Amino acid sequence: MGALLDPWRDPLMQRALIEVVLLGIVGGTLGTWIVLQRLSFSAEALPHAMFPGLVGAALLGLPLVLGGAAGLVVAAMVIALASRVRGLDRDAAISIAMTALFGLGVLLALSPDSPPGIGELLFGDVLALTTGDLVLAAGLTVVVLGALRVLHARLAIVAFDRESAASLGVGPGRIDLLLLLLVALAVLICVQALGNLFVAAVLVAPAATARLLGRSLVASMAVAVAVAIACGVGGLLLSYHADTAAGASIALVTVVAYLLAAAASRTSASRRAPRPA
Repeated sequence: MGALLDPWRDPLMQRALIEVVLLGIVGGTLGTWIVLQRLSFSAEALPHAMFPGLVGAALLGLPLVLGGAAGLVVAAMVIALASRVRGLDRDAAISIAMTALFGLGVLLALSPDSPPGIGELLFGDVLALTTGDLVLAAGLTVVVLGALRVLHARLAIVAFDRESAASLGVGPGRIDLLLLLLVALAVLICVQALGNLFVAAVLVAPAATARLLGRSLVASMAVAVAVAIACGVGGLLLSYHADTAAGASIALVTVVAYLLAAAASRTSASRRAPRPA
């Protein structure tokens, strides 16, 4: 019990715990829609494409929100230009844009002239969060949850009947864009804690795990949030006792949870399958 309870007496760990709870709530609810809309690749690419904007904001001493917004605009322009190349499909255009922009961001972040600590945008440092960081994360969490509540019906229409959505007055492309904008906000919540490299682990893996375990939409969302929070807590404990990077530890525990759920689901399905006479 001491190994489980002693870490939470440290104020740094207490702030980290609040952050992983916020990440779990955002990652579980938003991630469920990402998985249902089959936007996992875009959700993975978007944080990387925004990275130069985040680094630029950190270098100039500007809020990450402004840098993330600028990075999002630039990423959209680059993807749009790449998409116009003949013979290149949308996924390939996103991949090219993501690789180019992420490489640019890494060069800026790891250059000798960069100030100390800017590399944390790559890997995050959940133990270095301030009270102000938590307040900002809580505010963005409320915005994302509020937007998801307003868009719930339209998101459900596109997720479960995409072909007929237009006839019902709901544009699938517009909903996908709005969902990716919410992903961009979620990136701003996650990046200081987990870093740009591990954001997708929180946004996709818990929801993918819940899809294996949950049944209804609400049940899947609840499971995704629970899995994300539990993995966040488990990652923090692993980091504390094994002296490993917190962001990487949280990502590792989250992926392991998905692999275990996938193995359990496959085993259960094989048991239920009818045997040949």
